Amino acid sequence: MYTIYHNPRCRKSREALQYLKDHGKQIKVVNYLKEPLSKSTLKEILAQIELQPSQLLRRNEADWKAIENRNKLTEDQLLDVLVNYPKTIERPIVISATSGVLARPLENLISFLNSN
Repeated sequence: MYTIYHNPRCRKSREALQYLKDHGKQIKVVNYLKEPLSKSTLKEILAQIELQPSQLLRRNEADWKAIENRNKLTEDQLLDVLVNYPKTIERPIVISATSGVLARPLENLISFLNSN
């Protein structure tokens, strides 16, 4: 079973979801814009994909650009930004029971599935 943290308006996210479906994977789809992630859940996801909050941040989003002193924030403060402004989360994220991947580009997802 794989969980995909998905934004249906994102082409890369739709491609990853379709890839999972095309390869017969059991999928749980979480639209994180409609089902916001808690800080603890996002911490767990980051641990599974082995990334820091700064590595998951979409820096071109208006929500990010509107934050004063944004370039001086700690990783914990960046985690709060990701929780409070979910559009700033890079997507898609695909996780299994024990690991995961930022599935952008799609090749990251393919490598992840091949190693599981």
